[in-house]
Amino acid sequence: MFVTGRVARLAAMTVCALLTAAGCSSDDEPSPEPTGLIDVTTMRGALLQAAEIGPAWQPPAQSPDTTKLVSICGGTTAAPSVPPGGDVVASSFVDEGQKGAQTLDQTALVFGDVTLAAAAQTALRAVADGCEPKLSVPATVNDNKAEPAYTETVEIKTLDEGGWKGFVVIRHKTYDKAHPGSADTAVAVLNSRNVVLVDQYALYRLGASSAASSFDADWQKLVGTVVQRVG
Repeated sequence: MFVTGRVARLAAMTVCALLTAAGCSSDDEPSPEPTGLIDVTTMRGALLQAAEIGPAWQPPAQSPDTTKLVSICGGTTAAPSVPPGGDVVASSFVDEGQKGAQTLDQTALVFGDVTLAAAAQTALRAVADGCEPKLSVPATVNDNKAEPAYTETVEIKTLDEGGWKGFVVIRHKTYDKAHPGSADTAVAVLNSRNVVLVDQYALYRLGASSAASSFDADWQKLVGTVVQRVG
């Protein structure tokens, strides 16, 4: 699952493409207050598609379980179940190669009213608040997975992106010295009106222990493009 030298080039292409898609606006211009509920069709159209991200991105070989979200805390912690009461709109893509990989998982939970959405957001924040700040995980080798031992740090930040409010969990994984490599993951959980958006971008790199310099900018552009489409 680790990716090619094309990762750096694709990251740059992603940024350029998304800047074009998102358009340009002055930071001095206040965002208009959104009105009305958001429907499933709107969220389905807002989620990024592979062709918008880059030519090497493809749907994963196995479709994700739509009853589960991505893992928020990382390590061996279980992925939370989808909060009840809403419609699920999801889209996932991967870019894999010989020296690394990138993955993008987008899930929009569309509820019938703002109260249900707020409750879902609160439940997911409670999961994040329970994350351990540092995890040490031994090597895992079984029929489904082969992964070296690693240490993973977890940081939670408040997030306000285009009026969508919530938080982002930033995780950095460093593998043991016998298998040099790293993985950086951002899980953004944002709420606007009756929708909760859970967006995960992950970048895996062989032979590198530090985070990619473009990682923060890239996950923010990926999330920002989706929410700007909805308004």
